[in-house]
Amino acid sequence: MKSNFPKKIHIIGSVGSGKTTLARDLSTKLSLPFYELDNVVWKRFKTGDIRRSDEERDNYLSKIINSEAWIVEGVHHKWVMESFENAELIIFLDTNYSKRTVRIIKRFILQKMLLEKANYNPTFEMFKKMFKWNSYFEKESKPEIVNILNKYNDKLIILNDNTEVEKYLG
Repeated sequence: MKSNFPKKIHIIGSVGSGKTTLARDLSTKLSLPFYELDNVVWKRFKTGDIRRSDEERDNYLSKIINSEAWIVEGVHHKWVMESFENAELIIFLDTNYSKRTVRIIKRFILQKMLLEKANYNPTFEMFKKMFKWNSYFEKESKPEIVNILNKYNDKLIILNDNTEVEKYLG
């Protein structure tokens, strides 16, 4: 593995693209902490999640990205510009729509069988939302993200699958 691999990494992609798996793998291989942006947006409680205020969310993200090393991952793109600016590497997981759909189904089944942990209650309502989010990403968010990331071409890698990162680990 390259010893000079970036220590500040932002991973972006749709639900089911492999962001969390990639972040977890890189975190282990590179000994870097990783943060899910959903957990920056939401305070997690057993009784239910509470959304942070925009100011609280932004302060939390700022604290993370001003630390020495980090991996952040999420689909969020409108309020994370500071992360894009400070990242040494941005990975855009542009996973195929149908592959993401299969992963959403697989994830839901594994979560319902208690074989995979979820940060949320894996209800059928949440399952349906993931399909909506996947579709919205493809039609709306993805073109916005591509446009935003154009100015970061010098530190951007676009992958069609989270397993392709092995090419860059050396």
